[in-house]
Amino acid sequence: MSVADDGLNSVDDLSAVAGSDVVVVGGGFGGLSTACYLADAGANVTLVEKNEQVGGRASVLERDGFKFDMGPSWYLMPDVFEDFFDQFGRSADDYYTLTRLDPHYRIFFKDGDQVDLRADFEENVATFESYESGAGTALRDYLQKSEENYRIGMEHFVYEDRVSLRDYADADVARNARGLSLIGSMQDHVEDYFDNPKLQQIVQYSLVFLGGSPHNTPALYNLMSHVDFNLGVYYPDGGLAAVVDGVTDLGRELGVTYRTGEPAESIRGRKGGFRVTTSENDYFPDLVVSNADYAHTEQELLAPEKRQYDPDYWESRTYAPSAFLLYLGVEGEVSNLEHHTLVLPTDWDDHFEAIFDNPAWPDEPAYYLCVPSETDPSVAPEGHSNLFALVPVAPGLEDTSELRETYRDLVLSDIADHTGEDLRDRIVLEESFCVSDFADRYNATEGTALGLAHTLRQTALFRPSHASSAVDGLYFTGSFTTPGIGVPMCLISGQLTAERVARDLAANPLPRVAARSD
Repeated sequence: MSVADDGLNSVDDLSAVAGSDVVVVGGGFGGLSTACYLADAGANVTLVEKNEQVGGRASVLERDGFKFDMGPSWYLMPDVFEDFFDQFGRSADDYYTLTRLDPHYRIFFKDGDQVDLRADFEENVATFESYESGAGTALRDYLQKSEENYRIGMEHFVYEDRVSLRDYADADVARNARGLSLIGSMQDHVEDYFDNPKLQQIVQYSLVFLGGSPHNTPALYNLMSHVDFNLGVYYPDGGLAAVVDGVTDLGRELGVTYRTGEPAESIRGRKGGFRVTTSENDYFPDLVVSNADYAHTEQELLAPEKRQYDPDYWESRTYAPSAFLLYLGVEGEVSNLEHHTLVLPTDWDDHFEAIFDNPAWPDEPAYYLCVPSETDPSVAPEGHSNLFALVPVAPGLEDTSELRETYRDLVLSDIADHTGEDLRDRIVLEESFCVSDFADRYNATEGTALGLAHTLRQTALFRPSHASSAVDGLYFTGSFTTPGIGVPMCLISGQLTAERVARDLAANPLPRVAARSD
């Protein structure tokens, strides 16, 4: 199913924002998307970004001929990207080209087993059947339910910002909700289909993209398997940076002004009379949209009396994992690895426990290896490979240089032991990135790499609102809001935020406020 092709998404009337002056704080995908929607509707939009480049966590590291996507590296849900560009009379391929990956990814299990998940669905059915009698049929049934959840979820929930229980009370919502797998955890749901623990892991690995574990993520998110198996895994030529460039170029065409290297220092005022102070300038917009970390915006940029939530609220949240990342430029090929490779212990519960229950550096990590040079030679010098290793770790962990060095050695040794690729004597470029870097570079609460985890109590209306209840005219977008974590979801959050702005302005047009510093 394609959202764009099936007409499941239509943008609300945004005309009420025409002529308003808007500052968007933060240039991640949520901010970039919101800026596009508001500018297209006639607002005068300036986007200010703390770092030297837009993209948020989708930053780029370029050094010595190597080019690394520092954050997101999976291009999933192509229908969402196509739908986004379609709203502005464009197509994704106006801005970048895609290559479908085959295999989608390779898995090395630490007992010596190896499996490739392919673009050909029937090959995957045969693979599942080889692990467990009847599992091929179970996969078909599982994905049928996954596709149903995806279709209903996208049409009636993801593209709809339901902010209160009343919004779930009408007959149409109730009828469609009956078709969703809402009750129980993903682990409980998956066990209804597969007994083999490796098959359970294969259909649940994508929970990492939602910042959850099999035991704390609602069964609703089995929709991610439809994304994985049915919609395909792609690579935008040039990496996710090409997508950032595409959305940024679209915004520029629509009239967005970008200011990089300008960290926001404070947000004061209210609707019709804001003052946004950055390290370089003061801006005086009618409206403000923050794509910066939600907790950072509230606790650092707003006066205490203008905050919706107290520190206890933010301390009580469940944050998605942070990550220990190694960016590696390596001599020669890494032929044992695919573009996307997962290395998984046969029992990964201990790793998830070290993230969510008893925070610690995992002794037996599950991790991800990305080798874009397998698909795109332009990201590495000739005769070299570009790869990064990503180990999900608990947010808030201490990550001293000594700890990083110890863990770096553990990870490189583990890669050699379980994939057959010993990188240690071939590394010509190396950088690490971890909890404290996420906090410093992105103002990320607890150094989370993603935002708020998708637990049952942090899904849908239980996530923070797109509109501040304390400051009229202040809005939020990005991974802390609905629909949640991930690049496609942040693109959609931009639409939902723009629609909320327009609805509010249609009901209560802009006042003209003289004072701009309260």
